[in-house]
Amino acid sequence: MSVSKSLMARKDDLSKPANQLKYLSNGIFREGGLPYFKDKIAITGHFPLKPKKLEILQLNLGYMCNQVCSHCHVDAGPDRKEIMTRETMLQCLEVIKTTGAHTLDLTGGAPEMNPHFRWFVEEASKAGIQDFIVRSNLTIILANKKYHDLPLFFKKYGVHVVSSLPFYKKEKTDKQRGTGVFDKSIQALQMLNAVGYGKEGSGLKLDLVYNPAGAFLPGDQSAMEKDFKIALRKDHNIVFNELFAITNLPISRFLEYLIASENYEDYMFALVEAYNPAAIENVMCTNTISVSWDGWLYDCDFNQMLGLKVNSKIQHLSDYNEDLLNNREIIISQHCYGCTAGAGSSCQGSVI
Repeated sequence: MSVSKSLMARKDDLSKPANQLKYLSNGIFREGGLPYFKDKIAITGHFPLKPKKLEILQLNLGYMCNQVCSHCHVDAGPDRKEIMTRETMLQCLEVIKTTGAHTLDLTGGAPEMNPHFRWFVEEASKAGIQDFIVRSNLTIILANKKYHDLPLFFKKYGVHVVSSLPFYKKEKTDKQRGTGVFDKSIQALQMLNAVGYGKEGSGLKLDLVYNPAGAFLPGDQSAMEKDFKIALRKDHNIVFNELFAITNLPISRFLEYLIASENYEDYMFALVEAYNPAAIENVMCTNTISVSWDGWLYDCDFNQMLGLKVNSKIQHLSDYNEDLLNNREIIISQHCYGCTAGAGSSCQGSVI
């Protein structure tokens, strides 16, 4: 039985993070001729993988989202009930006041759907973080009247908006994220531009995120950025700052897609063949701490979805100690090939 078919036979188990990890690291890749990631990075002296100086504190405010995207590694959607409480947010604020990180990165789901989102942004903005990111799916701005003023709210607090837009054409975007998403995304981008976002000299940063719509790696980030800027300005008079090209990792909803479409083996071989030893120097787990909606700590948000807490005595916000966390060993597995393929991939796009 092939890897894809054997995993498909156990599809009911794929919703369980621990089982996902088991299938991704139990020798199944050896049978298919693929090396373990830890052995690959050991060749260049990077195993065990260790953190560098902490730069980014990434907080997942909840898995609730107004969309259900086919590539989503969070399995986010309207039916998800996991939401960060104000109590956990207060713990986050205490950490933000003392952290050495220069960037605060709020993600989800749709972080704006957390009922305490605006209060938290107001409080966190007082901490003096250099770069305050909110990752928005854009359509949330139009989902309900209570979100229509988000562009002005973001502007008031100098939020750096990072927005998902799979492509600059309607067909590909709607195929990946749902019918009507492209038109709503364009309207939301125009609303952000209208208050100054993405415009030269405004100081209001608007970046876009590209994820491939299928079982393939993203193209060259700088070339795609140029194409996006030309097309969006010409067709919709939209401007933005940077484009981040992010590789889809074989976990959660995207893993299920790979198995169902029988692309799993080919995709894994493609990631391994594209492995770039130069990318391992700057993978995001070396400069980031990911915090889940309930306050647990992870090396990255992909490990968060697999339930792999940091390898440290400090595993929760309530016990946060940055010095001890900086001495941990980073937990890795086969999904990490996604972050080291080609030019590498992180929440900030290519790493090379």
